[in-house]
Amino acid sequence: MTEALEIQPATGPVRGEIRPPGSKSITNRALVCAALGQGDSRLTGALDSEDTRVMIEGLRALGIGVTVSDAGETLQVTGCAGQPPAAQADIFVGNSGTTIRFLTALVTLGRGNYRLDGIARMRERPIADLADALNQLGANVACTGANGCPPVLLKSKGLSGGEATVRGDISSQFLSGLLMAAPCAKQPVTLKVAGTLVSVPYVAMTLSVMKSFGVSAVAAADFSRIDIPSVGHYKSGDFAIEPDASAASYFWAAAAVTGGEVTVRGLNRESLQGDIAFVECLAQMGCKVHYESDAITVIGMPLHGIDVDMNAISDTVQTLSVVALFAEGITRIRNVGHIRHKETDRISAVATELRKLGAEVREHSEGLDINPGKITAAEIDTYNDHRMAMSFAIAGLVQPGIVIRNPECTAKTYPDFFAGLTRLTKQ
Repeated sequence: MTEALEIQPATGPVRGEIRPPGSKSITNRALVCAALGQGDSRLTGALDSEDTRVMIEGLRALGIGVTVSDAGETLQVTGCAGQPPAAQADIFVGNSGTTIRFLTALVTLGRGNYRLDGIARMRERPIADLADALNQLGANVACTGANGCPPVLLKSKGLSGGEATVRGDISSQFLSGLLMAAPCAKQPVTLKVAGTLVSVPYVAMTLSVMKSFGVSAVAAADFSRIDIPSVGHYKSGDFAIEPDASAASYFWAAAAVTGGEVTVRGLNRESLQGDIAFVECLAQMGCKVHYESDAITVIGMPLHGIDVDMNAISDTVQTLSVVALFAEGITRIRNVGHIRHKETDRISAVATELRKLGAEVREHSEGLDINPGKITAAEIDTYNDHRMAMSFAIAGLVQPGIVIRNPECTAKTYPDFFAGLTRLTKQ
């Protein structure tokens, strides 16, 4: 394994086209809906990464057939018609938040005893609010780790249904997991969200994927209440997965910081993924953005700092933080306190690494203020967080001497990221 990777600066403005791999978020949602379907489903354009592999292995442990082909981009899923076949399973989820949250909800539909666990960091990521909501629907879920964290133990006999309330301020994945399991409950389910829901576009994505597999839920405009019918199982079918918009943010950022022009193919204004709104942040900072039916292009221009609420697109906070290094004036990122509970405390980690590069950073509970200074070379710690590695690599396209420690952590969602970045800079 490579312990560190020095980023080679671009020789000029980065110009070119790229199509990132499939969306992790959509891939894992489609896997769950297909797994709960009746019959075979074919998923195309899927992401092959650590997060999707642990999801596939988790489904297989539950007796659900998943066949992988085309270098991981095509997945054939044999659905279980709403009831996982295995009566017992011990599922390892690595550090995949979507996997443990989605599968915790899914296995309540089974008949038997199940255990879900992950790496040390996963045992620091709370899941008690999801367990509590599932128990309100008739499940038997226990978080045996400290402070409501994994390992998770379940004694399942099917999910009764009814009404449950779930907190919305920690992770939208709790709600998404509940939503995808709900159609297979014995009775209709009503979910109520307590407080402000974070990352709303991801819940909209979940509802859209569910609809593609034949289940339509009725949601309030602010997602404070969602009603899901009891249909027993999803319908099977073919489903195409679009490129990952979070991954695309790094390439759009490359255009922004080098004054270049980068087109990402496979995405458009109507994408299922809320993170395409990242380009609007770049537009506020001075970039030009062009939308096509199958592409979005960012043209780098002189950058200035902005004050922005990134709650809905929080997976791109790290990317924008690095872009802020190259802007005139202070950038303030707000309303993203929930990212302290991700692969690492992303607010604290970003602040620490930006300071290494010469920025003045004021960290607050819900975000950070970035005042760029003279950028300097530095070795960047990634905290085993894929987004730290990919976002800070963008600074290395301009500043020589940027070294990314533990670059292999990008395997979580984008194993070929550095190769893709090199290809783009050499176009």
